Amino acid sequence: MISVETYEAWPNLCALFFDTADKLGDKPCMWAKPRGGAYRALSWRETETRIGELSRGLRGLGVKPGDRVAMVAENRPEWLIAELAIIAAGAIAVPAYTTNTVDDHVHILDNAGVTAAIVSSAQLAKTLLPAALRSNGCKTVIAIEEPQLAQSVAKVTVHLWDDVLAEGAKAEDDVRAMAARCKRGDTALIIHTSGTGGVPKGVMLSHGAILANCMGAFALLEKWIEPDREVFLSFLPLSHAYEHLAGLHMPLSIGAEIYYAESVDRLVENMAEVKPTIMTAVPRLYEAMHGRIQRTMATQKGLRKKMFERAVELGAKKYENPGSLSFGERMVDALLDKLVRRKIAKRFGGRLKFFVSGGAPLNYDIGLFFTALGVRLLQGYGQTEAAPLIAANPPDGYKIHTVGPPVKGVEVKIEKDGEICVRGELVMKGYWNDEASTRAAIQDGWLHTGDIGFLDDNGHIQITDRKKDIIVNSGGDNIAPQRVEGFLTLQPEIGQAMVYGDKKPHLVALLVPEQDFVKDWARANNKEKRGLGDAAGDSDFHALVGEAVARVNKDLAQAERVRRFIVLGEAFSVENGMMTPSLKIRRHIIRDTFGQDLEALYAKGATVS
Repeated sequence: MISVETYEAWPNLCALFFDTADKLGDKPCMWAKPRGGAYRALSWRETETRIGELSRGLRGLGVKPGDRVAMVAENRPEWLIAELAIIAAGAIAVPAYTTNTVDDHVHILDNAGVTAAIVSSAQLAKTLLPAALRSNGCKTVIAIEEPQLAQSVAKVTVHLWDDVLAEGAKAEDDVRAMAARCKRGDTALIIHTSGTGGVPKGVMLSHGAILANCMGAFALLEKWIEPDREVFLSFLPLSHAYEHLAGLHMPLSIGAEIYYAESVDRLVENMAEVKPTIMTAVPRLYEAMHGRIQRTMATQKGLRKKMFERAVELGAKKYENPGSLSFGERMVDALLDKLVRRKIAKRFGGRLKFFVSGGAPLNYDIGLFFTALGVRLLQGYGQTEAAPLIAANPPDGYKIHTVGPPVKGVEVKIEKDGEICVRGELVMKGYWNDEASTRAAIQDGWLHTGDIGFLDDNGHIQITDRKKDIIVNSGGDNIAPQRVEGFLTLQPEIGQAMVYGDKKPHLVALLVPEQDFVKDWARANNKEKRGLGDAAGDSDFHALVGEAVARVNKDLAQAERVRRFIVLGEAFSVENGMMTPSLKIRRHIIRDTFGQDLEALYAKGATVS
């Protein structure tokens, strides 16, 4: 039976997998759906066989202990196989985002000193192979799917995945014995930061750091999970530290089955099909689901709409004021469990115990909305430098406005300026080849997170903002931009927001309209065109956004109010570089792009009272 002590005893990540594989054998480990087909399972035993073949194949291609091997792939079974094969060979896995440009890949390959890379599809090879050619040391690329290129591209040799596995199958050495050489303190991965504030840095994470994270998550959820019986649906990029823990090693450690979603667009269908028990997502997904549900209910009439609104009302009251429901309200609430909340649960598959939210702050009203509808939404907190889990809300006694208490094995202290610092095995070994940044981040064993917050009376961490993002206006007021942006994006008209105003007399904002709202508004107002660009230039729509900003301002402190704004005709996205692959806005890029426009708002613009 798995326990906290089990996590403390595992010497490395391969041992975690091999021990679980010995126990579960021919039971399903991972499920994937080929294009146009049905989900197919790969057993634990089959997975171990492929890990062994690839690991021997990599060594046959010259990969040595300590070498860095990059991975560029969508969420799929081969990701898990590749990572554990690399680690079992004594090498270090270097995940990279599928959304990376050629220049992004060049930076990752050279920053980590990568000598070989694994790429999944022909489409992804179009950016990875040119980057390998430009890199200083990546000589070998292994392609899971046939790339539409010659087998040898100048100084880079391309091998097919199946061929490498076939060669590895011919070798007879003991992969388990090779993997056993990995020590708990050895570097297992180099995961690069998302680059919200500049060039991504390579974070060195040990086996022990990730195992400590798994232990912390297990201790938090132990009463709620059933080892060998849970079902995860993975769709956030595995190249991000959050999903890497929550969608890979944590599920493996408890013997869960991992299903890979086809795409974000098919996520709802996949949830209904897979019926997951646990899922992770970022706040942007919950905001999108909230908006979709609200727009759907706005079109409803009569009893159905009234029941939904009453379910939200009573559910919110029950959470915010426990025990406050009258006898009559409790009766109605119980009925609404059957007529409303149970139907909501079926949309998520019907077996979901809880969603986990991480990667960015969760707006309180979004969390309250889902809680009121019976969907337990647990907000957590972490960062890549902590492997990444630092704190999370437990399923019993969760507090929406906090990120929960520190998980087992994590020490937290709050500096005089409010910065959150953490200590424990979870802390990174440092930034790869960047001693100056490492010394700035880790002082006397404490990781300085750069986040501002405090511990409440129950030991829960409440985060107010990023230290470097705090806006100090010309009057000396400290303003948390994420708080203001969160209120703005709750409005149905506004999809994204960034506020600006450091050393200025008041705040201004860049606002991106909500795409679905724009379409509905254009249709209702007989507008021929329905794109973001059309709405941004429409005076009627601009006035509508102004009304939304005015609604928000009524509930904000004087210093937090947005006085002027620009409606943008293009969304912040990964493609245009204004969002990270984990869907956080890159403030420095946005400021560089729109700096002159923002400054101009202090001379003229649409004033909002």
